[in-house]
Amino acid sequence: MVVGRASRGAHKQAKPSERLGARTRRGFAGLSHVAGLDSTFRGMARRSASRRRLRVAGLVLLGIIAAWVVSVGAVLLYSRRDNASHADAIVVLGAAQYVGRPSPVLKARLDHAVSLYKQGMAPKLVLTGGIGVGDTTSEAAVSARYVMRRGVPDSAIMTENQGRTTRESVKAVATWMRAHNDSTAIFVSDPFHMLRLSVLARRHGLVPLSSPTRTSPISESAQEEWKYVLSESVKVPYALLFERSVSQ
Repeated sequence: MVVGRASRGAHKQAKPSERLGARTRRGFAGLSHVAGLDSTFRGMARRSASRRRLRVAGLVLLGIIAAWVVSVGAVLLYSRRDNASHADAIVVLGAAQYVGRPSPVLKARLDHAVSLYKQGMAPKLVLTGGIGVGDTTSEAAVSARYVMRRGVPDSAIMTENQGRTTRESVKAVATWMRAHNDSTAIFVSDPFHMLRLSVLARRHGLVPLSSPTRTSPISESAQEEWKYVLSESVKVPYALLFERSVSQ
């Protein structure tokens, strides 16, 4: 009987190899559990980082939209301002001309500038605008002939006929005015143009005064006017950010 019980006890004891196998299986199970937790944590971290990127992108987008809305408001505000007072010169921004005749848009600007000149607001009229594609004469030259027929003497006229863009024209006018010790200018253009003109003029060392024409055909069409306002709302921040000051 004693021998039998001892045999059964010996039969119940696990072999060393079996115990090692069990411990190994438990080890692998633990490692799998840890690996699963690690994978879960990595997934959570990736999702968290993705949410942070989305929040940052959303905030950046909201900031851009807010800045654009402010820009639109500023363009509209400046389009309604007319702070013309006595200055060194009246600067007229060019527009299209048709075979030597000013377009309705350019004519409206020139008529307003002639009116300011005859009121004695400035002794000089600076007319801008280069030669457009397909043209044989500059906007400035066409403008000069037009204002002379309306009583402005040739001695009071200066033409800037190289600029093809607003920036180029303002830069050239500023260079000419500084060379003549002038600094204050009344800028004449369409209302939507006023804010960017003011920004560019200040960047190039001038003291700008705004006097938009109120008779431009662009102003008579709400759809056309808004098209230009929206365009300027993008160009104004660009000028603020990238147009270098004359002192730099």
